[in-house]
Amino acid sequence: MNANLDLALSLLISAGIGLLVGLERERNPHTKAGLRTFTLIALAGSLTTLIGSATGSAWIAAVALAVIGISLAGAYFVDPATKADDSGTTTVVAALVVFCLGMLIAVGERLLAVALGVGMTALLHFKVELEGVARRLTPTDLRSILQFAAVSAIVLPLLPDRAFGPYGVLNPFRIWLMVVLISGISLAGYVAWRLTLGRAGVLLTGLLGGLVSSTATTLVAARTARRGTQPASAALLAILLANGTMFARVLLIAAVVAPAVALRSLPALAPALLLAALAALWQWRAAGREPPALPPARRTAQTEYRMPTHLPAALLFAGCYALVLLVGAWAADRIGPQGFLGLAFVSGLTDVDAITLTALQLFNSGSIDRAAAASGIALAVGANVLLKAGLVWAVGGRALGQRTLLAFLPTLLALAGGATLARWIG
Repeated sequence: MNANLDLALSLLISAGIGLLVGLERERNPHTKAGLRTFTLIALAGSLTTLIGSATGSAWIAAVALAVIGISLAGAYFVDPATKADDSGTTTVVAALVVFCLGMLIAVGERLLAVALGVGMTALLHFKVELEGVARRLTPTDLRSILQFAAVSAIVLPLLPDRAFGPYGVLNPFRIWLMVVLISGISLAGYVAWRLTLGRAGVLLTGLLGGLVSSTATTLVAARTARRGTQPASAALLAILLANGTMFARVLLIAAVVAPAVALRSLPALAPALLLAALAALWQWRAAGREPPALPPARRTAQTEYRMPTHLPAALLFAGCYALVLLVGAWAADRIGPQGFLGLAFVSGLTDVDAITLTALQLFNSGSIDRAAAASGIALAVGANVLLKAGLVWAVGGRALGQRTLLAFLPTLLALAGGATLARWIG
C-alpha cells in the first residue's frame, strides 16, 4: 500500500474511534469532552506518536498525554456542577485511553485498537446496567468471583506441569486446570442465575441451575413441588431443563479438553440433548407460557446452591478428580476397557464432571481409546440421570417421580443406543 494512503487510513481509523467514544460521551450534559474533542484526542495520539517516531523523541507523546489529562481534569475541577460529585473522572480516563488507542494505531496495531475502542464504548454506554449488576451481587458473590480469580490467576501458574504418581496421570497443573474449567462454567451459570432470579422464573432457573448443579436444581424443584410452593408441572420443567443443560455442559467440556472424544460422543449425547429439549418443550406447554415462581421457591433455591468457586469445594473436587483419575487408569490397565466402563457408571452416580474429565484425560494420555472414553461418558451421564429420577421419586413424591422417569426414559434409551454405537464403530 502507498505510504500516504496507509497514513491516511491510520488517521481515519483514529478519528473513527474518537468519534465513536465521543458520541457516547456527548450524552452526558456535564461532559467537558464530546464528539469533536475525543476525535481530536485520538488524532493527537496518532500524530504525536508519528512525530516522535520520525524525530526520535518519544517524550512528545508522553507530554501531550499529560497535557490532555491535566487540562480535562482542571476543566472539571473548576466547574461547581461536577467537582462536588467527581462526575468527570470517567470522561478524563476515557480521554487518556482514546489517546493511547491513537498511539496504538500509529504503531500498526489497528485491529487491537478498534476492538478496544468498541469494547470501551460499550462499557461506557451500559453504565446503568452494569451498576445494576453490581448492586444485585451480594458480598458473598463478589468473594466467590475473587476466589475464582485467585484459583485461576494465582494458584494455577504456581503448579508444576509434569506427571507424578502411578501411571503418570497425576499432573498438578492439568488437574487444577480442570478445576478452573469446571468452576468457571459453574460460576458463570451461578452469577447469571443470581442476576435473573425473580424475573425469568422457572425457565432460566432450570437452564442456569443446570450450569451450576443439575443435581441441586433437581432436588430444589422436587422439594418445592412436595411442599406445594411450586406446581408439579413447573417443577418438572425445571428438572428437565437442568438435566438437558447437563448434556450440553458435558459436550462443552469434552470439546475443550478432547475434541476427538466430543465428536465420538455426539451419537449418544446429541440425540439425548434433542430429546430432553423436546420433553422440556412439551412440559413448557403443559405448564403454561408463564409458569409461576413463588417467593418461597426462590428462597429455597437460593439457599441450596453453593458458590462453585469456594476454595474448600475446589480442593475437594481436585482431590476427588485425582482419585478417580488414578482409579480409572488402574482399572483400564488391570481390567481393560470394561473396568473403566464399570468405574464410569459407578462414578456417574455421584459426579458427572469428575469421571468425564477422567475419561478425557485418559484418552489424551493414551490409556484408553476414543470409543471407550465416549462410552464411559455416556454411561456416567445415564447413571446420573437414573439417580436423579430416584431422588425426585424419594423427595418429590411418587406422582412427580413417575412423571420424571417417564420424561427421562427416551433420553436414557438414546444414551444407551449412542454408547453402543460408539463401541461398535470403534
